[in-house]
Amino acid sequence: MILGISSFTYGWAINYHIAEAKNPALEQFLIDRTLAFGLSCLQIGDNLPVHTFDRERLYRLKNRITESGIRLEIGARELTDEHLEKYIQLADYLDVRLLRFVIDGAGFEPAAETIVKTIKKFLPRLKQKGIILGIENHDRFKSKELAGIMELIGDEHVGICLDCVNSIGAGEGLEYVAHILSPYTVNLHIKDFTVNRLSHQMGFSVEGCPAGQGLTDIDLLMEKVGRYGRCESAVLEQWLVPENVKETTVSKEEQWAKQSIDYLKQTNYFK
Repeated sequence: MILGISSFTYGWAINYHIAEAKNPALEQFLIDRTLAFGLSCLQIGDNLPVHTFDRERLYRLKNRITESGIRLEIGARELTDEHLEKYIQLADYLDVRLLRFVIDGAGFEPAAETIVKTIKKFLPRLKQKGIILGIENHDRFKSKELAGIMELIGDEHVGICLDCVNSIGAGEGLEYVAHILSPYTVNLHIKDFTVNRLSHQMGFSVEGCPAGQGLTDIDLLMEKVGRYGRCESAVLEQWLVPENVKETTVSKEEQWAKQSIDYLKQTNYFK
């Protein structure tokens, strides 16, 4: 399985640059970090929306990716006909094989039947372009609901982007989620986390940590997903609680990224 980073590996760095209108070419920064880590996969998600790039910026991205030999994956949020069409066109132009989508968007929470109808409408395009659509488990839908959607679509060009932690928001743990969704998994979001009881004892806090230092069971995850042979790539994402000073946050984010990639490489699950 190919290991890579994501724009969500550097969520705070990207957020600060965009908020301050200092956004010259963050995708070039991500390519630089991918190469510096000795990796060959980069996933640009909806925190750096590719559909907002102008023609020249897309051209520079395409050229740099081609020159670097990196596998580029792109992602979006809000699975409408219009948005899916737009991202299929972008994936085709950028020679992207995996297109990852979060179903919901602002004020947009479609029913399962609507999702199936939308995806089936675009199946011929996905097949024609050789693009795999990965639907991310993202809070609202439980694993069995997502599996049901996959069964109704029933095509190898559509699968699950399996995030290690998101389904906590749906009240489900990784072992259960991986058991249900591994047969459909086409992409992994590797993310580690800790759970700590609050000081008043009335509840817990869930926070990110470097890979290998928390509760994400990489061995279990890889064993379950590896049975089916559909998952070609895994990318690191990070849930880092920000520090009071943004420079400290960005520095900590980089330290975590290095620690996480070093750990994941030594597991021998990835290349």
